Amino acid sequence: MLTYISKQLLYALTVLIGVVITVFLLFQGLPGDPARMTMGQRTDAATIENVNRELALDKPKWQQLLYYINDISPLSVHELTNSNQNKYNYHTVITFGKYVLVVKSPYLRFSYQLQKPVSDMLLQALPFTIVLAFLAILFASVFGIVLGTFAALHQNTLLDRLLIFISVSGISFPSFFSAILFQWIFAFVLASITHLPMTGNLYAYDLDGHTHLNIAAIILPVITLGIRPLAVFTQLTRSAMLDVLQMDFIRTARAKGLNKWNIVWRHALRNALNPVVTAISGWFAEMLAGAFFIELVFNWNGLGKLTVDALNKNDFPVVMGSVLIASTLFVVVNLLTDIVYGWIDPRIRSARN
Repeated sequence: MLTYISKQLLYALTVLIGVVITVFLLFQGLPGDPARMTMGQRTDAATIENVNRELALDKPKWQQLLYYINDISPLSVHELTNSNQNKYNYHTVITFGKYVLVVKSPYLRFSYQLQKPVSDMLLQALPFTIVLAFLAILFASVFGIVLGTFAALHQNTLLDRLLIFISVSGISFPSFFSAILFQWIFAFVLASITHLPMTGNLYAYDLDGHTHLNIAAIILPVITLGIRPLAVFTQLTRSAMLDVLQMDFIRTARAKGLNKWNIVWRHALRNALNPVVTAISGWFAEMLAGAFFIELVFNWNGLGKLTVDALNKNDFPVVMGSVLIASTLFVVVNLLTDIVYGWIDPRIRSARN
């Protein structure tokens, strides 16, 4: 098991390093002078030179990449100075000459536009994305399993065909198209009936300046983000249930005279949920990393909206930090899923060793 976990950790680390290198190289070709973005367009040449030196922008590209990896790595090497201690807030592990091996939290640098630590900006936006993704996957899981079960129990009927049509449509529509469509229908055309806002966030302010949970603003983003995984879960549940309902132990349960719903919910569904649970874990990771367009359309102050706003302003440290956080979440969720399945099913461990 330890060998299996070690290989999965090595794979996850390799993926993250590849993401960092790819994103770093991608932003090197974009227009814009980081020093002028940081200090303003009217900054004098001497100040620009000092900023370039401080940000290591006067170094070759490969050195800039190594400096960035060193900054974001929890275990890194730095020159032993008071300014570095204040900058990175590290804990020394080993001192060798004028350098130290340290343990620290990842340093994601400062926003060019706002002059705020990128880590603070991401930590402020990340909880909103997690809440949105969690509610969306909960909505998709519950309704997908229920609809898939009913479709299997009514195979080849009008209800079954209708549910299949709806699920195929849900998979076919891109998220940004669904977001705009749902926003127009339910928050504009039917606004007098639904009373749903077109945009909003998790919290709203009243006239006294107090905050309260804004339930109405949550509904449309959650449904829009959850509609595609709901369609997938419906299809998976239907297919798995049809297979399980043909098995011998289900025939035996029927022969014993057990109640129909007891057979379905306690015996058949329990054995049909394995592929659905696998899909749920994968989709949750994808939704954490891919809610960008949904957040932008509904003006949801999460990681996606922060990233898109930073892209529009060429605020590269914020974008790179957002991509790194989203990639890390995606890799960690998939890593935990692989470890859990490897622990549950020894065949998976032996297949990947």
